Amino acid sequence: MEHWFGTDHHGRDIFSRIIHGMSITLRVGFSSVLMGMTIGVSLGIVAGYYGKWVDTIIMRLMDVLLAFPGILLALAIVSVLGGSINNVIISVGIFSIPVFARISRGSTLEIRELEYIEAVKALGASDFRIIGKHILPNILAPIIVQATLNIATSVLTASGLSFLGMGAQPPTPEWGAMLSDGRNYMWDAPHVATIPGLAIVVVVLSFNIFGDGLRDALDPKTKN
Repeated sequence: MEHWFGTDHHGRDIFSRIIHGMSITLRVGFSSVLMGMTIGVSLGIVAGYYGKWVDTIIMRLMDVLLAFPGILLALAIVSVLGGSINNVIISVGIFSIPVFARISRGSTLEIRELEYIEAVKALGASDFRIIGKHILPNILAPIIVQATLNIATSVLTASGLSFLGMGAQPPTPEWGAMLSDGRNYMWDAPHVATIPGLAIVVVVLSFNIFGDGLRDALDPKTKN
């Protein structure tokens, strides 16, 4: 009863490390998504609103980032920057940018052709005011849904980087690092690796289910 999830190979309480590691894992997930969403949405709106050569340059850059699998791109960035929590946030945030850029660009292309946008332009509103007051609020729904789904992906990627030794370094109780430490004791003490792995599964599954529910709630096509 003193150690609900048992202890690891150093005698440390796994339950307390899981609870403490949750704050680290969620910080990486939320921070990286916030970074990717801020940059990606800004680039997507600019590309969709102004079009022409601006759109071409921005979207070709996004295509370059999309050409690499997310985990490989994050791994390459962390290899250059060095292994740490902050560098993991930066690397995961960078590979999240193209997704948000494409979603915001597509929504902006649709909204900028509406009649009320033309009316606002005719009244002399500046581009900054049109984007901030009329376009951004109307494209938030798909962005929020994607952000929720991306948190799950970011948590999984960050844990994978830590598992490979490129993220959080021991003795930081990050779930991926804990899973990596426990893999050598799978036969003698399987709980050392199994419990951090189950924690990752539960968090990733929870955000995916929440994102699917949020998408159904915010999608007007599913409403009667």
